[in-house]
Amino acid sequence: MKLEQNDESSLFSTTKIPDIFFSEYLSQSSGDFIKVYLYILFLSKYNKDIKLNDLSKKLALPLQTIQEALKYWEELEVITKKGTGGFIVNNLQEVELHKLYSPKVSLSTEDIERNQKNKYRASSIETINRSFFQGLMSPSWYADISMWFDKYGFDEQVMIALFNYCLKRSALHKNYIQVVAEAWANSNVKTFSDLEAYFQKQETLQKIEKAIQKKLGITRPLTGYEKPYIEKWVVDYSYSLDVIEIALKRNNSRTNISFEYFDKMLSDWHDRNLKTADDVQNFLLEYKKQEKSKKELEKKAKYNNFEQRSYDNFDNLYANSQG
Repeated sequence: MKLEQNDESSLFSTTKIPDIFFSEYLSQSSGDFIKVYLYILFLSKYNKDIKLNDLSKKLALPLQTIQEALKYWEELEVITKKGTGGFIVNNLQEVELHKLYSPKVSLSTEDIERNQKNKYRASSIETINRSFFQGLMSPSWYADISMWFDKYGFDEQVMIALFNYCLKRSALHKNYIQVVAEAWANSNVKTFSDLEAYFQKQETLQKIEKAIQKKLGITRPLTGYEKPYIEKWVVDYSYSLDVIEIALKRNNSRTNISFEYFDKMLSDWHDRNLKTADDVQNFLLEYKKQEKSKKELEKKAKYNNFEQRSYDNFDNLYANSQG
């Protein structure tokens, strides 16, 4: 007795969709394009021949939408156009594998060194996969992480710390990770020791920001216009709160606080290579002496054309300041 299985009835047959479709294509594709893909996947199983007009009617979509969808999936290499007409529906797992792996016939010395380096990277990426994605990280993340390694030059510990930082802020998505990575790279973070120093600077910056708010009586949050000034004083100029406070005390108006005014003063000190509070105080004391001498000379030569020594336009900056 010969037994045969009959599974040709569409009532009981199934169309398989690989998981890679849901992790890599679903979120970035429009509903209509997904609709077209699913139906041509179904038809391809039976080697069906269907015209675009018929496909348009069957799916209740405009012909132009059908054409755009086919072009979209073709550009993603999900389908391949045949020279004789029609399309081949590709295996999505093979498509993604091809993106991630390109075999080489021979390896140079640089390739061998790169492969050794990639072993450490691969280990850190797998750690990220297990720690932050429960072992279900989609293939596109592998490519992005590899790109971030190359672009920013982070070591493996910094890359893992990057994901941990974003997870703690409930922002484990590519756009946010990219922004944070850019900020770290702009601050010359490469190694984990660089990152620790960066965090220490950020902590110091936040403390000084709060101290400045308190000293100036600012109860509102600092604006996006004011914060960059403080960052410049603390990070670029390496000024402590003691130095900044000297400038704050010279504010000539309690009602009209000008960060631009403070910046001009602190920038002048930085240009003069004044690094500590003592350097600034000594400079200001010397300035007062110069002012006193100048006024005495002005009195003696009031009606003469005697040319007085200028103090690098410092008078204008401090003409009405307190302190």
